[in-house]
Amino acid sequence: MSMPSPDTRHITFAQAINEALAEEMRRDPTIFIMGEDVAEAGTPFKVLAGLVDEFGTARVIDTPISEQGFCGIGVGAAMTGMRPVIDIMFGDFLTLAMDQIVNQAAKIHYMSGGKLKVPIVFRTNLGATRRSAAQHSQSFQAWVSHIPGLKVVLPTTPYEAKGLLKSAIRDDNPVVFIEDKLSFQQKGPVPTAEYLIPFGQAEIKRSGNDITLVATSSMVDIALQAATLLEADGLSAEVIDPRTTLPLDKETIINSVKKTSRAIVIDEGYERYGITAEIASLIADEAFYYLEAPVKRLGAMDVPVPFSPVLEDLTVPTPEKVIKIARQLCGRITTSLTGA
Repeated sequence: MSMPSPDTRHITFAQAINEALAEEMRRDPTIFIMGEDVAEAGTPFKVLAGLVDEFGTARVIDTPISEQGFCGIGVGAAMTGMRPVIDIMFGDFLTLAMDQIVNQAAKIHYMSGGKLKVPIVFRTNLGATRRSAAQHSQSFQAWVSHIPGLKVVLPTTPYEAKGLLKSAIRDDNPVVFIEDKLSFQQKGPVPTAEYLIPFGQAEIKRSGNDITLVATSSMVDIALQAATLLEADGLSAEVIDPRTTLPLDKETIINSVKKTSRAIVIDEGYERYGITAEIASLIADEAFYYLEAPVKRLGAMDVPVPFSPVLEDLTVPTPEKVIKIARQLCGRITTSLTGA
């Protein structure tokens, strides 16, 4: 697991995002923020609070409720030399901007024969168990990861949030930057010195020898909780956080599975046709002869996210679900720890 500089402060995920944006906007006057309620309100999650006071409404721009419209403005601005950061209030609202993201931003460099580029960041979020109901709780990282021409980032800690966002802003390609809503108030060490985290480099969050847990975004904490509980069974779980699904660090994942011989892939998006299927397929292709058990995957249940808290909590992976599958893969008898 990579360690931040000794000269650090403990700040929240939201503060790390805010700090990255402020530092980049001071560095480069072509960067601006645009979206619904990004200025005085600082977004519903208050992640951007205070930025309008420093940079003004010419660079922190409130928009009408029209994702297709302001994302299109952002793409045009990026094509002509600006570096927009477009705030899409909820990840569910990617559906309203998919033409601009998929058919415009992702295609222009290719269709122009390399003459045009679109250095734009689409910031949004994911996740259920936030009591936000069916239209504000979905996780659509698989959709955008399906599209050539996009880069897709899923930070999990304040340290990663700042370093990866800086890399996203400086990238000459369109980047979809997806944050877990429950992470905004979580604290972690963040260096005071300048740093960037490159894309396509997974992190080994926890080393282990018996089973590999590949987890994204909100599911990294679930995997870490499961790994801690599995210790009681004498099982050593390695937890891998890809951090970016495009580009994907295949080498780190494959090397881990070759070492442990077993794998579970965990993502909060819908399990069907999702991120878990892609990574499981990679493992099956590249590490088949090292496997001692089938690759298993866990994703969200194939239902709209319920408003009922009790029902909502049933729809997403939990440490107990991970533990049950891990014990089965490792040939252990299930106990009350798994809920079985």
